[in-house]
Amino acid sequence: MVTEEKEQPFVSRELELEEPRADEVLVRVVATGVCHTDLIVRDQWYPVPLPAVLGHEGAGVVERVGDNVTRVAPGDNVVLTFNSCGLCANCASGNPAFCAEFFGRNFGASRPDGSVGLQDEGREVHSHFFGQSSFGTYALAAERSVVKVGDDAPLEQLGPLGCGVQTGAGGVLNALRPEAGSSIAVFGAGAVGMSAIMASVVAGCTTIVGVDIKPGRLELARELGATHTIDASGTDPVEEIRRITGGGVDYALETSAAPSVFRQAVDALGPLGECGLIGAAPLGTEASFDMNDILIPGKKIRGIVEGNSVPSLFIPRLIELNTQGRFPFERLIRFYDLDEINRACEDAEKGDTLKPVLRTG
Repeated sequence: MVTEEKEQPFVSRELELEEPRADEVLVRVVATGVCHTDLIVRDQWYPVPLPAVLGHEGAGVVERVGDNVTRVAPGDNVVLTFNSCGLCANCASGNPAFCAEFFGRNFGASRPDGSVGLQDEGREVHSHFFGQSSFGTYALAAERSVVKVGDDAPLEQLGPLGCGVQTGAGGVLNALRPEAGSSIAVFGAGAVGMSAIMASVVAGCTTIVGVDIKPGRLELARELGATHTIDASGTDPVEEIRRITGGGVDYALETSAAPSVFRQAVDALGPLGECGLIGAAPLGTEASFDMNDILIPGKKIRGIVEGNSVPSLFIPRLIELNTQGRFPFERLIRFYDLDEINRACEDAEKGDTLKPVLRTG
């Protein structure tokens, strides 16, 4: 499924796919999630070159591997995730989501040397989006984008762990790391926000506030563990959070990418509170804050990318939590056929579907 032009529907094309290079893995895609990032790149919020095959929440089976690949072998079940260099100081210290080459390796839609792995009758089509380009029946993935999972893993469900679910859950468990008994507010109850709410339950938070403007999402948030929900279309969430907590939450996550909501998330913090920013806004977007409201209470604001996770460690942990019934992310998923991608995107943008997953078979 090719993104040909800015803000235009995905179109089906039969493309020529190169054989895997020494550090690449050919994966037969079983299913792939549709993420908010795919939609904003389609609309060119970020300057990804087109035409391109997007998709970065793939799951499937390894078909072939390059000569230097050691992580996986043909026949392995895998989840595809973001790419990183593995060599810079941040990668070496266990922070691949902050790789020095993160933007180029994930949004460059090419290999690091500038080459692509897809052709359309001699025309280059950009590939390697997030090291995978999984909106298709096959993905040519960078080895560092591949995470091996168990032979009994439910592959149709697992793609979203590669980005959206990993981002929300990791935002809580890896980045904020709330103490048991602490309070947290999650602004935006989409797939990322719901994953954060479920992770807050795992972390032992005893006050979990979900904020959104869609009643159906707020109802699901309560079912997944939110102790309180706020419909921000009719209630000031900052005032309500302060009332619920007696002054403000210990932690907050902003997932909507709206500057006004980001401000609310920071304002809702209590003294020494910490706010994580997850929502991806157009390049150049700015937000404003009362500097003294940051200074005097000692608040913290931090950016969170891909849940600050090491995917090869974190994704299997989420699968185990799911197996134990403690992280039921499958409740976020609605399945579509691959050729229904534009309807899936429309349903996601309207808020009718939290996490579309495209099945290729």
